Amino acid sequence: MLAEFLDREGFDVVVAFEAPEPPLELPQGPPPDLVVLDVMLPGRSGFELLRELRAREARLPILMLTARGDAVDRILGLELGADDYLSKPFDPRELAARIRAVLRRATTPANAGAGGGDAAVTDMRAGALVLDLARRRADFAGRPVELTGAEFRVLSRLVRDAGRLVSRAELTEDALGRKLTLYDRAIDTHVSNLRRKLERAKAAVQVGGAVADPGGLSGALEIRSVRGAGYELLTEAPR
Repeated sequence: MLAEFLDREGFDVVVAFEAPEPPLELPQGPPPDLVVLDVMLPGRSGFELLRELRAREARLPILMLTARGDAVDRILGLELGADDYLSKPFDPRELAARIRAVLRRATTPANAGAGGGDAAVTDMRAGALVLDLARRRADFAGRPVELTGAEFRVLSRLVRDAGRLVSRAELTEDALGRKLTLYDRAIDTHVSNLRRKLERAKAAVQVGGAVADPGGLSGALEIRSVRGAGYELLTEAPR
């Protein structure tokens, strides 16, 4: 039914009725623009498939359909790398709107809307962190940091406004292309994922000893939360 509806909405839809057994075989031909993934699948959990998809395609947009609107399902899906989620039951028109929003953000230049900045800017820096906006890649001290599309957009907005508070509502619109709703914790989970990945990257560089404190490697790069307000990227150690 969803496939028929989305087809009428102008999407080219390929349907899979169950999660394939490992090793995961992706369809032949060009990769999909987006995956709508249900938690409740015959045979295996959608969470297992999500983990495998993320291991294969870090930046593939994935929208999760969560069972019963359970907060645990939503948070787990986001922690495993889903870009956004939609709780059952839902209006198919909202699903189509969410798909368009995620696709629009996935194809919009990461530096769009930068407040009148130079449109030719291709990368942004914060300490040892470099964001390649054209290729949507992140590097920390020369080492790649694998981010989902939503995580990259959250981080690029925080880097762009480094040292200033960015509200959860602004981050939701920038990263997910939708308005922040009551009890919506998607951005908080994406930020939690970013913190974990950045800490892991810093630890790897410190252990490897490849670079000697390249502009903030010693722990100054930090995403600070302001309770009830939003997040701020700190690029200098607190005094």
